[in-house]
Amino acid sequence: MTSLHGAVVLVTGGNRGIGKAVVDDLLGRGAAKIYATARKPEPSTDPRVVPVPLEVTDQASIDALVKAAPDVTVLVNNAGWDIPGNTYLETPLDDLRHLMEVNFFGPLAVTRAFVPVIERNGGGHILNMLSGLSWVAYHGAYSATKAAFMLQTNAVRLELLGKGIGVTGLHMGYVDTDLTSAITAPKEKPADIAKAALDGVESGAHEVLADTTARGAKQAASADLTDVYAQLKG
Repeated sequence: MTSLHGAVVLVTGGNRGIGKAVVDDLLGRGAAKIYATARKPEPSTDPRVVPVPLEVTDQASIDALVKAAPDVTVLVNNAGWDIPGNTYLETPLDDLRHLMEVNFFGPLAVTRAFVPVIERNGGGHILNMLSGLSWVAYHGAYSATKAAFMLQTNAVRLELLGKGIGVTGLHMGYVDTDLTSAITAPKEKPADIAKAALDGVESGAHEVLADTTARGAKQAASADLTDVYAQLKG
């Protein structure tokens, strides 16, 4: 288990949406310092929040972040991207490759950079923001990137056994953020998702299913395909 009181936390994509909600929740839990990254970071009214620039697909940017944040004990891989309406057969392959660069290789590069930092600081935790779409093939290649990120999360957890670094994977359905502004389906509140995620970190949970959508999606992974995708029933 990892106490967040007094922790030094790095939150990628921490300026808005779920990332901002995580930052706010961390402040309420007594985090000592929070590095909140963005391509164009914005200032915070709380002195414990340190805005720092990051482009997760740029190794030089990640290296600079490591130098700027040498005291991190908890890493939250939240930064991500989507291409609304992307499809496997029509969206340019370069765009789909970039989607994988941001959502899979980006957090992997950040994790690889900060594992030694967390180890030097006495151990800690990694929280990866996944999705209920990790288990179902909707929303094109975005789902595939989250499925790949889920397997990365599960593998890294095993690789870190004995190193004093826990790993939690968070799954959720639609959340009311800018990313889902065009979606009319019911959405969770970012604050509720952030609370579930950080409760999971503090309890040492390997996996957090933050809402009914995520729980249903995981169950679907073992269901017959015609039950998961009604379109196949013809």
